[in-house]
Amino acid sequence: MLTRNCLSLLLWVLFDGGLLTPLQPQPQQTLATGPRENVIRLPEQRSHFQRVKRGWVWNQFFVLEEYMGSEPQYVGKLHSDLDKGEGTVKYTLSGDGAGTVFTIDETTGDIHAIRSLDREEKPFYTLRAQAVDIETRKPLEPESEFIIKVQDINDNEPKFLDGPYVASVPEMSPVGAYVLQVKATDADDPTYGNSARVVYSILQGQPYFSIDPKTGVIRTALPNMDREVKEQYQVLIQAKDMGGQLGGLAGTTTVNITLTDVNDNPPRFPKSTFFPAKFKLM
Repeated sequence: MLTRNCLSLLLWVLFDGGLLTPLQPQPQQTLATGPRENVIRLPEQRSHFQRVKRGWVWNQFFVLEEYMGSEPQYVGKLHSDLDKGEGTVKYTLSGDGAGTVFTIDETTGDIHAIRSLDREEKPFYTLRAQAVDIETRKPLEPESEFIIKVQDINDNEPKFLDGPYVASVPEMSPVGAYVLQVKATDADDPTYGNSARVVYSILQGQPYFSIDPKTGVIRTALPNMDREVKEQYQVLIQAKDMGGQLGGLAGTTTVNITLTDVNDNPPRFPKSTFFPAKFKLM
């Protein structure tokens, strides 16, 4: 009990003397990061005696590419803490695509995309927004930037930009001998989902050759392939996105493979017995 009383007295002296300050709860971010709300909330301005914080918390909105709905696509909402719902605040939007690609409801702060967007054409837009007092026309918040990112859909098939390919491998090569590596590119976003994750397979050319589904490396799959029996092979390769899953898009290319000759045939006489030629005297 004595120890507890001493500890309490010590803490009272430290706090009362200003040597320690009670921990204050950290201000919560006013930006909803989840897709359910899609709200950027502008905090109130502070007095000039206090440390000035940013006008709002920066983050990204997302809009789906190739949207074909009958109504403009909802993107998100801007909201100021000074907006009490009395119609005294006006929201403005400027910057990349403002008015032509994106519109804002001046009263509610709702942002919509008014045309279909292509991520491969432009992956994101940088805009600026502000809250203004309707009567005084003075800004309630400092103008700040935010990003609207175009979210990818799987609308591009893999393409072999270097195909068709030509390769060669020595005849009689062992199983697993390296032939060639093919590569397909996919214009979809590699950081989002599996839209750009490509898997390779052979549609034509088995059982003579195999391909690594991840790297696209082609190797021999049969031993003792003889050039004198068959010299040319045409292999059809497929690259499929979505990790090869059902519904993925696919592209194909051909690989023309030639077996090159090795010294595997000894000289042979056409006949086993020869007779001296007969000469006729004139």
